[in-house]
Amino acid sequence: MRGLPAAARGYIGCAALAAALCAAPAAGLGADAPWSSALALALLYGLCEQLRRSPPPGGRAPHGTGPGASGGFPAGWAGPVLLAGVFLLPPPLAALAAVPGALIAPAAPRSAATRRLWHAAELALACCAAAEVFRLLGPHPLSAPRFPLLLLPAVAAAAAFCAVLAALDGGVLATAERHPVRTAWRGLLTRSLGPHLVHGLAGLMMVVLWRSPYGPPAALLVLLPMYLSCWVFDRYHRERAAHQATIRALVQAVDIKDRYTRGHSERVGRASVMIARELGLPEDRMEALRFAGILHDVGKLGVPTRLLRKDGPLTPEERRVIELHPEYGHEIVRGIGFLEEARAAILHHHERLDGSGYPYGLRGHHIPEVARVVAVADAFDAMTSTRSYRRARPVPAAVAELRRCAGAQFDPRMVRALAASLDRHGWQPDLVTAAGPESGAGYVPPADAGDGLPAPVVPVRVPPVPHPERAGRDGTR
Repeated sequence: MRGLPAAARGYIGCAALAAALCAAPAAGLGADAPWSSALALALLYGLCEQLRRSPPPGGRAPHGTGPGASGGFPAGWAGPVLLAGVFLLPPPLAALAAVPGALIAPAAPRSAATRRLWHAAELALACCAAAEVFRLLGPHPLSAPRFPLLLLPAVAAAAAFCAVLAALDGGVLATAERHPVRTAWRGLLTRSLGPHLVHGLAGLMMVVLWRSPYGPPAALLVLLPMYLSCWVFDRYHRERAAHQATIRALVQAVDIKDRYTRGHSERVGRASVMIARELGLPEDRMEALRFAGILHDVGKLGVPTRLLRKDGPLTPEERRVIELHPEYGHEIVRGIGFLEEARAAILHHHERLDGSGYPYGLRGHHIPEVARVVAVADAFDAMTSTRSYRRARPVPAAVAELRRCAGAQFDPRMVRALAASLDRHGWQPDLVTAAGPESGAGYVPPADAGDGLPAPVVPVRVPPVPHPERAGRDGTR
């Protein structure tokens, strides 16, 4: 835990202690407790997690259907196993059954032990809470003839399971990833509630078959359709990864053509998401902004290379040619359906609030919001990057220039959001971005969204500074 902030270490430690206290009463249960069922479910859940680590020949094991694909939620087809334990076992045993599988679950190499500890703690707490809800609402003893009476308690328990996980994950986002408190929990519950209700019903089906004359082996049949559905979901993610690889190829083509701005597109995408997160935009808008930031200069593919690599000042005619690149970019991505909102940013990211921008001279709020975000991110990275015609500015000087131009060129709300995010997360202009298909087309967020255990980032404080001179060829002109 050394690389984590003190608040995150304390938060994870308290969660682990609370999980231990929830599971501790299991030691006092007598021999008549369902120990064999607890052991069988713990082994089954561990097997599910191991299958994620060891994919079948010719493919990969399915991912989860919720945030847990990278964080604390269980694998999509293993969730019913945990919820079956919630319905079958006393709360302490339900908590205990989740621990072994969580401790052997796949984890990123960095701080792997801490990630597994957190994974085990939150699952144990969620299972214990859900089992308490089920015991409070459900008829006892469980039996197949009472199956319809178990539907409402099972749904309530699955909702409680999901709510506890969402609450705990929001806390780790706030403490470890330094997300704003007002947005750390946003969307966690709504995104995962549906899948977990489905998992709850599947877990209830496992319980009914478990208690039927066919016995526990029949319960395994429920996992087969869950596995197949997760396989289909995995195929969707592969298709999405192919889209991102296409984006990456376009960005690399721009970087090869304009060598002076190599890496600029990924950094603008990263800064755009920082602004979007500070504004509290929903995940789908953040994704659109990430694509827009990465592809905002794709129209440079239609600009003569000699102009992009010219060391001296541009003539008015040459500047008019370069100013066509937003329209070129809009045409290049016109046929890509998932870039519908990003196209507006690609076309309008050089518009100005006072109407003196290009290509159409839009004014104020007639400029799409995504374009106003990308305009600020683009100008910020242009000023903080070394170019052939000038040295990079310090981050505080660049932010001061953005503030000076706010209201005339930039949307003041976007400038404030970027400054606040820089103050919280810092800026890493030399961050190496991944180019693999799962990397989000080269995007690396300021903190690894998902498991809440990022490397420490030294914040960049943005004090008031004297106004620097206006830029020459960068994005503030």
